[in-house]
Amino acid sequence: MLHLLEDDPAVAQLIRKEESRIENTLDLIAAENHPPLSILEAVGSILNTKTIEGYPGRRFHAGCEYVDQIERLAISRAKGLFGAEYVNVQPHSGTSANLAVFFSVLEPGDRILAMSLPHGGHLSHGHAASITSKCFSFRHYGVDSATERIDYDDIRRIADEFRPRMIVVGASSYPRLIDYEKMAGIAGDVSAYLFADMAHIGGLVAAKAIPSPVPYSDFVTFTCYKTMMGGRGGVILSKEQYGKEIDKAVFPGCQGTSAVNFIAAKAIIFKLALEPRFVEIQGNTLTNAASLAQKLETKGYRIVTGGTETHQVIVDLAPKGITGGEAEIILESVGIITNRNVIPRDALRPGTVSGIRLGTAAVSTRGMGEAEIARIADLIDGALTNRSRQEDLNRTARSVSELCREFPVYG
Repeated sequence: MLHLLEDDPAVAQLIRKEESRIENTLDLIAAENHPPLSILEAVGSILNTKTIEGYPGRRFHAGCEYVDQIERLAISRAKGLFGAEYVNVQPHSGTSANLAVFFSVLEPGDRILAMSLPHGGHLSHGHAASITSKCFSFRHYGVDSATERIDYDDIRRIADEFRPRMIVVGASSYPRLIDYEKMAGIAGDVSAYLFADMAHIGGLVAAKAIPSPVPYSDFVTFTCYKTMMGGRGGVILSKEQYGKEIDKAVFPGCQGTSAVNFIAAKAIIFKLALEPRFVEIQGNTLTNAASLAQKLETKGYRIVTGGTETHQVIVDLAPKGITGGEAEIILESVGIITNRNVIPRDALRPGTVSGIRLGTAAVSTRGMGEAEIARIADLIDGALTNRSRQEDLNRTARSVSELCREFPVYG
C-alpha cells in the first residue's frame, strides 16, 4: 500500500489494523470467509475505473472490449459450474439480486410466500424493515415448533389458501437441507414461480457437497463471499425463458453501472470452484459444522434443529442464562467473532435474541479440522461459562491467539 501510505496514512493504518484483526481472530460468522489473494488482486485492480451500463456487446459507453470478455467469461463459467440456463453476474449484492428477481416477473402488490425471519428467512424476503414488504404482499411460513424444521405440509396448506405468484425458498439461518423437489411441487400446484435464495450455501452447492436448487427452480440467487469464498456481489441463475426479464430488472431496473472488478472476481472464483482444493474446503466445512454442533451439545448447549447439514450451527443460549447479544460481546473480547441471531421461539417475543449463529466456512478455509473444532468448542464454552472472571477470559484470549498463529489466513 505504498501509494495509500503516502496519500492517506490514517486509512492505511486502519486497513493494516483490520488485516491484523482478521489474522488474529477466529471468524465464525456464517456470512464471511477468507478469499484467495487472487480475488483481492482483481477487486483492487484497474477494473475499478470502467463504467459498463448495459450488457456485453450492448453497452452505453465505449471502451468495453476487454470488460465485455470478462463478463462473458464469468457468465460462461457460472453456467457450467451450476448447470444454469441463464446467468446475470451484475448484481451488487444478494439483496439486489433478489429485488431483480421479484421485479422481473411480478407486479407491485403481487403475492409472495417466503420464510419468516425468526425461523431462518432473510430481510429481503418480505420483512417489514425491507423495501420488499412495501412493494409486494408477503405471507410467511415457519418451521415446526417441535422439530424446528420446515413443515412442507404446512407450506402446502398456506400456499393453497394464499395462492402466491411466487414462493421463496432459502434462508440466512436455517441449518438444514431443503427439499427443493418438494417445494417445486408445491409451487407447481398453485402456479407459482419457485425462487431459491442460496446466498449462504452457494459454495457448498458449487462443490456438489449438498443438493442444488437449480434443477427445480425458476430463479436462483447467491452471493460470492460466503461459502463461495469469492468477492462481493450477487448472481442470478434462471431458466432461459426469463433471461430478458432478469436483465431488464437488473439494468436499468434496479441499478446502474456494475462493478467490473467484482465481476472479474466472480469469474475467478467460478474457475477455482472446479479445483480439488475448493471442493476439499467445502467438504471440511460440512464436517466441521457437524462436529462443532456435536461438541457444543455435549457441553449443554441447545442446538436449534438438533444439529446441522450445512456450514451453520444455530445455538440457543437461553438454557445458559445469557442472551445472544451478550454472548457476541463476550466472545469478541477473546477473539472469537460471531453474531447474535434470533431463533424460532423468539418469534413469539419480538425484540428477543436468544441465539448466536456460528459458521465454519472461514476456519475451514484456514485449514482447520475436527481437532481444531474441538478446541474452538472448548474456547467458546470457556469464555461463556467464565464470563465474569477476567483472568479466565484473558487465558482464553491467549489460546485463541495461539490457534490463529498455527493457521494463518495469508501468512
